[in-house]
Order: sequence, then C-alpha cells, then structure tokens
Amino acid sequence: MERLGEAESSPLSWDQIWLVAPWRLLAGSEALDRLGPWLQRMAAKQALFGAVEGGVLWLAQAGLLKARRATSIDWLAQPLLQQHPDTIWHPGLWEMDLSPGEPPLLSCGRPLALPDLLLAYLAREHGEPLAQQVALRLGLSSLRARDERLIGEAAATSRLPPKLAEALALMQANLAEPLPTDDIARLVGLSRRQLERLFKQHLDSLPSRHYLELRLQRSRELLRSSGQSVLQVALACGFSSGAHFSNAYKAAFGRTPREERSNAIRGLTHQEADARSASDTPSKPLPQRTVS
Repeated sequence: MERLGEAESSPLSWDQIWLVAPWRLLAGSEALDRLGPWLQRMAAKQALFGAVEGGVLWLAQAGLLKARRATSIDWLAQPLLQQHPDTIWHPGLWEMDLSPGEPPLLSCGRPLALPDLLLAYLAREHGEPLAQQVALRLGLSSLRARDERLIGEAAATSRLPPKLAEALALMQANLAEPLPTDDIARLVGLSRRQLERLFKQHLDSLPSRHYLELRLQRSRELLRSSGQSVLQVALACGFSSGAHFSNAYKAAFGRTPREERSNAIRGLTHQEADARSASDTPSKPLPQRTVS
C-alpha cells in the first residue's frame, strides 16, 4: 500500500490501470480487499481500467462494476452472479464498457484474448483500417469479435451434462498450464472414474486425450494467426518443449508446426497487400499518452 501511495503522488499520469491475475489464485483471496480505496480514487479521476482474467475481481470488490459490463468465465459464472449480482457478466472473449460519465472498462477472461481486446479498442478509437494494419504487423490474420469463439463453444456444451461442460470450461481456461485429471474431477465435484465415464459416454474420449486435442487446436489457431514463435506457441499451449510439441502436432495434423507457420505466412503476405490498398484514407493521429 505504501508503494501505491507513492505512485499516486508521482508526477506521472495514471490514465490507464491494468489489473492482471489468474482466476484461480484471486477468487476468494484476501488480496481482493487491498486495492479497493486506491481503485476508487483512480475511478474518480476517470482512469481507464483494463482487467485481464481474474483482474476484474479487484474492480468488482471495489464496487466499481455496478451496472457495468465485464467478462466472466464459464466455471465461475454462478459464483460471480451470486457475489456481484449488479454486474452484467459476459462470458465472451472480451468486453468493453464505455458508459458515459464512467471510467472506461476493458476486460478479457483469457490472457490470449488480450490482443483482440486491444485491437477492438484501437478500432473504435481510430478506425478499423488502422487496427487491421496493426493486427497484420503483429501476425494476426483477423480481428476476433467479442463472441466469436464462444458461439461455437456454447453450442457444443449446451447439450452436455453440467459437470462435463464445467470440466471442459476448466480445460479451456487452463491451456497454458494444463490441470491434472484428478484436479479437474475434484473441482467439478466428481471422482476421476466418474469424470472419465462422462467423457467416454458423451465425447468418446478420455479427459487427458480431449485436453490434448484442445491444446493442439489452440496451437493451430496461434500458428495461423499470431506472430508468436513456434516455441512461444508451444509454451502457451502447455507443451514443455519444442520437440514434444512438434511430435504431437505432426501426429494430429500431418505436418510440423513450422510447416503450418510457413503456409500461414504465405497467406498473410497476400492479406497485408490487400489491407494496404484498402487503407488509403488517413486516420486521425494517435494522442500521446502516458501508460501505466
């Protein structure tokens, strides 16, 4: 708290405040009570608040989300509704609440959705052509809408038993650091054998095998649409080494991650040329801002 006091009296401008924390570590933690007064003072100054994953819980605890929209995550949806019923929780990729007279609020429920959130905000403030150019510079082939991935996920899980849907949500939320099957079973209130029976009955797979498929599908998305290196993609999807990732990827898709990336780069080259020709209209200049 002393450091927060020093920061507040600093000559630097606190026009943006980003809160980042894992859902699992922050939910129910005593740390939620430590930032409330300071966040309220920053809100009075109309600072922009950005929240990545569980960082939004600090804002909710500080009373700054009443009648505001914020991103939640499937397996915490019910507890969040019970603890903060005045908040409009959105289980999507990202959310922007720019209500007049309130501090701007940007949030995303998963770290990998942060580029989508920032590019969406850039598009709103300075136009979609500029955001598309920045996305291509970052190696992203398109801007994902706030509901883009969740539409497919909701359709796929709506017909599943609640415990199985909750287990799948946990897997999706923890691709970078995969949870052991025993931990998933415990978190959804089942034994390991009960969880395995659910997966076999409804998905014709084992939890560990399905988890691997989710991680590989996500790695494929990143190889095709992000600028991360192959090793960065491997780590972001829970693989401990490049060799392990390469072997698993080739077994699943019939090509190595580097071959997948080469194909994607060839496609991006054509898209960037098209974007340049479509962006002749000048956009308004970016303001000079101090980002904290």
